[in-house]
Amino acid sequence: MNVLIACEESQRVCIEFRKRGHFAFSCDIQECTGGHPEWHIMGDCLPILDGCCVFKTMDGTEHKISGKWDLIIAHPPCTYLTLSGNKWFKPEFENRFPERKKQRKEAINFFMKFVHADCPHIAIENPVGVMSTQYRKPDQYIEPYYFGDAEKKKTGLWLKELPLLTPTNVVKPVIIHCASGANVPRWHMETLKLPKEERSRVRSKTFIGIARAMAEQWGGICN
Repeated sequence: MNVLIACEESQRVCIEFRKRGHFAFSCDIQECTGGHPEWHIMGDCLPILDGCCVFKTMDGTEHKISGKWDLIIAHPPCTYLTLSGNKWFKPEFENRFPERKKQRKEAINFFMKFVHADCPHIAIENPVGVMSTQYRKPDQYIEPYYFGDAEKKKTGLWLKELPLLTPTNVVKPVIIHCASGANVPRWHMETLKLPKEERSRVRSKTFIGIARAMAEQWGGICN
């Protein structure tokens, strides 16, 4: 299958599809950190969404997709889409973040580019956020601990002609109990130690168990 993993610098999903023999590529405006520049398209994914395209990977090799992509899995940035960011839209923060409404509108438009891509099978991943009302509710919510990673991070999947992901190894998530009384997922606490830019990048990575489930359960849709 020809598979495009959009907005993925970690290459975690791409690697799992490659392990199973698929012609998969990650694409992001950032350099890849997954160790496979030969599978990474560094640049804007929008011009190649509908397939029928020629592109180069980071190693300089030229590739061609003659028809449509068989599958697109997209991870559009969630910074301006999550419900947790709604507090910054309050009037008292308007002077501090004057571009926030514009940035959310642009993020919504970018998300919808994947919805309308000319591809038979599409999955769009995002945390709980405004797309449930701006577009529609996701087809399902998943958690990393459904797939063997002992972490809690509720994530929505908007699917086109794809089956729901079936949990593969349900484990107990690790929750940190703070002195303030708050209960916080372990991954969230650990990333607080990182610089802001690095924190955002690490938090956006797909958990390995979810990436593996995507490749295992969606990798045979065109067979």
